[in-house]
Amino acid sequence: METFQVKVEKGLSSIYVGESFKNIKNYLPDTQTVIITDKNIHHFYKDAFPDAPIITIGEGEKNKTLSTIEYIYKELIRLSCDRSSFILGIGGGIVTDIAGFAASTFLRGLDFGFVSTSLLSQVDASVGGKNGVNLDAYKNMVGVFNQPRFVICDIDMLSTLPKKEIFNGMAEIVKHGLISDANMFAFLEKSKEKALNLDLDTIFRLVRDSVRIKSRVVENDEKEAGERRKLNFGHTIGHAIEKIENAGHGRAVAMGMVMAAKFSRFKGMIADSDVQRIKRLLADLQLPIEPAYNAKNIIHAASRDKKKQGSDLFFVFLEQIGKAKVEKIGYEELNAFIRSEFE
Repeated sequence: METFQVKVEKGLSSIYVGESFKNIKNYLPDTQTVIITDKNIHHFYKDAFPDAPIITIGEGEKNKTLSTIEYIYKELIRLSCDRSSFILGIGGGIVTDIAGFAASTFLRGLDFGFVSTSLLSQVDASVGGKNGVNLDAYKNMVGVFNQPRFVICDIDMLSTLPKKEIFNGMAEIVKHGLISDANMFAFLEKSKEKALNLDLDTIFRLVRDSVRIKSRVVENDEKEAGERRKLNFGHTIGHAIEKIENAGHGRAVAMGMVMAAKFSRFKGMIADSDVQRIKRLLADLQLPIEPAYNAKNIIHAASRDKKKQGSDLFFVFLEQIGKAKVEKIGYEELNAFIRSEFE
């Protein structure tokens, strides 16, 4: 097991990579605990759950809504929760986003922690203190920055994931290598088959390195005023693709990263050989690399990105593999590039 800590203004968050879910009782406070999970995780792991009331929600992005939050609030009232109560989210990124948001807003804020059960959640969604839900077609439009007391990343729990969820998680691992660690990217190139087969040592290293990168960035810039924006590499166009088609977050981000790499090449920052290297690794990880959409649809979806500032947005480029750069650009510049790629 390896432990990482995020120290921010309002407290300390600890991430335990390689800890076992079986030890969860060691991390819970001596107060009322309420579990929030989804139906699938409850099916697989209910026998290992601590003895506590369980609020079960549906699976999938369609449940990441304010109506789900309202249902949770009413359940917490029914359970007579007060400000000393603790919320434990057990699940993937959707569960942790929802549980963290519900805990942060009920009674003006309860403490909470996560057991992260998907690869995508372990390397990205559960770490960093972003909690929120979607509003209509606007992804994560309603939310808060608030750190969990702890995150447990049990590598063994990944064995129950369907293959497509392993692929989705790999996209965010690639992203971390691209923006911050060329050696991590090269390691994944050499170890991709072991990674896809969930070789324990390989996956532990990839999760550990992703958490190391993200926790360091978040500690320095919790509320995305500067350095943390680099974690959005591939997400501007990736989120647009997600709005057009429910392809899965990782799959959408993979296509977004290829587009961002091409944009970086277009602006003279990286060589074509780097773009081809990125495309090759993503394809080897069973991720799509060429969006099958027209420019008009992508431009329309991208215009609803919550990170825009008027007619501008912050876009993440690559200066080289392992080094990212954030530039403020106009939407027209982005749209012109998208048109050049798809028309």
